[in-house]
Amino acid sequence: MIRKFKAEDTYKVMKIWLDTNIEAHSFIPKEYWKNNFESVKSVLPCAEVYVYEDKCGALQGFIGLNGEHIEGLFIRREARSAGIGSEMLSFVKSIKSRLTLNVYQKNTRAVRFYNREGFTLLSESIDESTGEKEYFMVWSK
Repeated sequence: MIRKFKAEDTYKVMKIWLDTNIEAHSFIPKEYWKNNFESVKSVLPCAEVYVYEDKCGALQGFIGLNGEHIEGLFIRREARSAGIGSEMLSFVKSIKSRLTLNVYQKNTRAVRFYNREGFTLLSESIDESTGEKEYFMVWSK
């Protein structure tokens, strides 16, 4: 089930955020994510965030939006490849007519996923905070 984020979800969402970023971005020092933990946690209540709960009520992932921009889509490692990411994207596609996102070039699994989900590459740039190349991708109805 997909539902809107609640304040009581903060701990679980932030654990998924940290674990997933460290796992998916092994090319970035884990200290980078740990150092950004508190700043992300502080802006979370201001963002448009949806969480995915399984049938038992366990939080398996979330997606954060800033207008039409996907700030991140995070799925617990144990729940990946079960269609949750696709389901969450379908949900936000049903409420938005256009979506954009940035994804690290080296995160090839995510790049393939977004391509499969209908996103197209619009431009490339360097993320100033990490020095890593990232793609700017777009989807529209």
